[in-house]
Amino acid sequence: MKIEQFFLEGLGHQSYLVAEEHSDQAAVIDPRRDIAVYLEAAKRADARITHILETHVHNDYVSGGRELAARTGAKIIASAGDPLVYADQSVREGDRLTVGEATFQVLHTPGHTPEHVSYLLYEAGSETPSSLFSGGSMLVGNAGRTDLLGPAYTLTLTKQQYATLRRLLDTLPGQVRVYPTHGAGSFCMSTTTAQARSTTIAQERLVSPAAQALGEEDFMRRQTVGYIAYPTYYQYMHDANKYGRAILGSMPTPPALSAATVQEQLAKGMLLVDGRSRATFAHEHIPGSYNIELDSQFGTYIGWLLPYNTPLMILVEDEEGRREAVVQLIRIGWEDINGFVDGGVSSWKAAALPTGQFEQIDVETLYKRWSQRTNLTVIDVRRDDEWKDGHIPGALHLHIGDLLQHLDEVPRNQPVALICRTGHRAEMAASILAATGREVVAVGRGGIPDWTERGFPVTTEEATGLSEHHDHTAHAHP
Repeated sequence: MKIEQFFLEGLGHQSYLVAEEHSDQAAVIDPRRDIAVYLEAAKRADARITHILETHVHNDYVSGGRELAARTGAKIIASAGDPLVYADQSVREGDRLTVGEATFQVLHTPGHTPEHVSYLLYEAGSETPSSLFSGGSMLVGNAGRTDLLGPAYTLTLTKQQYATLRRLLDTLPGQVRVYPTHGAGSFCMSTTTAQARSTTIAQERLVSPAAQALGEEDFMRRQTVGYIAYPTYYQYMHDANKYGRAILGSMPTPPALSAATVQEQLAKGMLLVDGRSRATFAHEHIPGSYNIELDSQFGTYIGWLLPYNTPLMILVEDEEGRREAVVQLIRIGWEDINGFVDGGVSSWKAAALPTGQFEQIDVETLYKRWSQRTNLTVIDVRRDDEWKDGHIPGALHLHIGDLLQHLDEVPRNQPVALICRTGHRAEMAASILAATGREVVAVGRGGIPDWTERGFPVTTEEATGLSEHHDHTAHAHP
């Protein structure tokens, strides 16, 4: 068998093309929505995609199954436990699927979701399985989280996840290679420690959370304590995948918008996201715009911070970057992209329109102002566990994901300094507050670890003020 893996850093998503060497048939497991990579891989393997296997109703991205089926005519296979309305075949425990001379056996592996299935691959002529496509059940030294459907399901799903892992560890041959859908960086993992992208049953017998736990109760305690905050757009993914989003055919190409059009749309309340670097944005930007740097987490943060799929404009100055911005948004089902700012900030200035700016400082400068008791409010936008490990005395705490919901609680009558771990989240928060007319300062170079390293005062007291309004347990990203 030829197995090719495709990894998306921002989503921590892993998908696969499995080409059967004795025929021209191939299967794709858990495809993403931009499907060109699978078509190109099938061409390289001299194969045609005949099957699309979904392990579960995904919480973190919109499946590319319908897109790929429309292009190739492949059959969509999914669990009967929570049937996709557009699936060609719903499968249950023990069902077998033939792809050329290879066979996929369906295993019901609940825990990450109730309906979750995994696919055990038997290659041509073999009675011993060679690979397991485990979706969000068995991960590399990890397990899929069990709280994404809400607290009412967490207890039951966590028990099921333990039983699923024990079953896989106890019954499958050690040489079986395990290919999960969730990898390092995925919010669907219980922890976010950097991981390899595949494993074996033998390796997992040593490092799996179920192998290290003393029993079900111990597993449940260990599993749930490691959960991290996850983006708010997740709440829309179940229905998007169960009922299906529009078949695009190709990636959209949003139009170029003149400076006058951008000004008009901003006045009507449409959002403008500036994907340039944090330093460039702080120096000069279109007033009212938000800064979310165009990196691998661009789409994730837009889906986290902004009202889901609300119309927006984007400022990215190069064509390749604009394509990347669209693809990242399409992957999470964000299709209402009004257009790009034609000519960027230069065209805005050429139209004699005003620009905004705010100060970007380092931790030494913040310390000087803080220690002099200047009229300055410091807001720490990191996650809860980071805050509890140590923060600036007197600072307020508000997770970046909650900022838009609690703008009224941020002071207006004095400057606000934003800080995080690296400057990434602080800069985003500063841009959001600056768009409201507040005077902001962003610690855009360094953060609390640098503050601590220099011996500046730190306290580990419980969160004060704004932190009481959110229930995020953690956020693994910068």
